[in-house]
Amino acid sequence: MNRCALRARYVFPVDAAPLEDAVVCVEGKRIVAVGENVFSTTPRALGQAAILPGLVNAHAHLEFSDLDRPLGTRGMPLPDWIRLVIAHRSRRVPRLARPAVPSAAIARGLAECLAGGATTIGEIACGQFSDYASGARSAAVVALLEVIGFSGLRWQSALTAVLEKLDAPDAPPQLAHGLCPHAPYTVHPELVSRLAELSVQRKIPIAFHLAESPEELRLLRDGDGPFQELLQERSMWDEGAIPRGSRPLDYLKRLAAAKHVLVIHGNYLDNEELELLAAQRNRMSLIYCPRTHAYFDHQRYPLAKALALGVNVAVGTDSRASNPDLSLWSELRWLAAHHPDVRPHDLLALGTRAGAVALGQGDAAGTLRPGNWANLTVVGLPQGRGEEPHELLLDQVSRVREVWLRGQPVYSADAGQQR
Repeated sequence: MNRCALRARYVFPVDAAPLEDAVVCVEGKRIVAVGENVFSTTPRALGQAAILPGLVNAHAHLEFSDLDRPLGTRGMPLPDWIRLVIAHRSRRVPRLARPAVPSAAIARGLAECLAGGATTIGEIACGQFSDYASGARSAAVVALLEVIGFSGLRWQSALTAVLEKLDAPDAPPQLAHGLCPHAPYTVHPELVSRLAELSVQRKIPIAFHLAESPEELRLLRDGDGPFQELLQERSMWDEGAIPRGSRPLDYLKRLAAAKHVLVIHGNYLDNEELELLAAQRNRMSLIYCPRTHAYFDHQRYPLAKALALGVNVAVGTDSRASNPDLSLWSELRWLAAHHPDVRPHDLLALGTRAGAVALGQGDAAGTLRPGNWANLTVVGLPQGRGEEPHELLLDQVSRVREVWLRGQPVYSADAGQQR
């Protein structure tokens, strides 16, 4: 069985204070000690570096990793951007073909996620679980199956299709999976409730894009506006699907019955809605995608308020359709630069422990502790002795040097590629 010990200037367990000049010991796929060397061999010295838990990218759409730049223009309305997403998908496959995700896009996306320090990825899967057969060996992918069924006639057939996919014989056994009823403008409220029940039955997480834009709030409240027009264009509009006067809180109450809930974006949640998430923090999490949020010029994200209330907030990259890359480390450094009202050690937790909890993996990932998977991210630190450790870690020149997945190195910046 493989044994190794790594020594770095700092070790960040996340659920405990940083350790200076400390060691992490790995045996097989697990961490066996943190802080001291329990092996007889000399630790491998990493020098001016930090050892962290493998980062958790709680929200990604790897299908768009074939894009070299975000779609559209900064600040454009979300419904207009969605039209560009639909057009991109249409160019990729014939209109009546099975929704297909190019394997090259998945491979490129996984490589970017690893290079950005992420060992666990909450992926929105719009195809088949089998699309991730190879990728699941290079990162811990939680494939959340995208579900769309807005009308009263469509949602029941959508539920039947979900059950067939969950039981597909070609689903990779090593792939964790879950559900993603897409959003209020694509999923009937009753389908949200049924999928929440299914998440409990199957013991799997569920993700839902919610309160993402002002146009969405208008649709819920008044039943009109740009999203209604988009649905009409797509022959998806059902006048009776959303009761007038609806709000994100109505969907949160339906989702609250699920096993683990990832509320994606939540850019426009109000105080009452944030308080509900805080009260259910062991099962419901808010997923913030910082650079995507900035791309759409949304109002300032209520990050400090959500954390103060006790909401479990995790971080995701979203996709290359709205983000220049898939580096979760870049997201954390962006947070450090743009949210000075949040303490640096809290920011690190957003990209590690909080994401693992959100995906239902908090007992095995997201922290450095004996018994956890040996998922490690090694970050090169700038020179300096007097800085607070977390501030030094999140310095704008810090870089991911190595990534380990279950006791094996899977990325090295020196090699410039996935191993």
